Amino acid sequence: MTDPSQHPLDRAAWAALSTRQAGLALGDDRARRLAPEYGLFAAAADRSEESLARLAALVRETGPAALFEADPPRALEGVRITPGDPISQMVAENPAFPTVGFEVVRLGDEDADEMLELATLTRPGPFFSRTHRLGDFIGVREGGRLAAMAGERLRLPGYTEVSAVCTHPDFRGRGYAAGLMGLVTRAIVARGEKAFLHVYDHNVTAIALYERLGWRRRRAVEVVFLDPA
Repeated sequence: MTDPSQHPLDRAAWAALSTRQAGLALGDDRARRLAPEYGLFAAAADRSEESLARLAALVRETGPAALFEADPPRALEGVRITPGDPISQMVAENPAFPTVGFEVVRLGDEDADEMLELATLTRPGPFFSRTHRLGDFIGVREGGRLAAMAGERLRLPGYTEVSAVCTHPDFRGRGYAAGLMGLVTRAIVARGEKAFLHVYDHNVTAIALYERLGWRRRRAVEVVFLDPA
């Protein structure tokens, strides 16, 4: 059902939820979404009437979701669609790996509450109680506090998304974001995959950092939020 001529990153959520992360998804071969405790990502298999109807039903059954696509549908029965802020999709074309002069810790279930608190404060993107289980996460602690973190989100064949790169305001300016992002990207590349990410266009500071680290803008991606009407 997926158009073979379409680049997988144009509909990265479907590519992930129908392959490597299918075990975390609700739905079927017509439409899928991440279980709500993991995230908002949803997608239909294609633009057929049957697939869009299944996507609409899935939102009505399971609650709010979001589409991150090059060309999302404009109407779904029984679903309210709200456009989000403009987003760019970037890929690690020639990634740089800055020298890390600080101690890095692996993050897991025992850190989940702090990770959610940090993401809620800094707003790198939607983050929920089990988002940290989507991939590997690392961080920095200062005085016992979680000062910064970065990790992985969508995983599809040949690609993994870098996500939740954020630093607590009390600890900015110490190179944590660049260092952690470099380590996450290095691990992805070492697996023979390509790294990508999504960033709000208004986050010019983050975009400038990513460009310095060898990332380039691939294309605009629309985000629309879906709510049962």
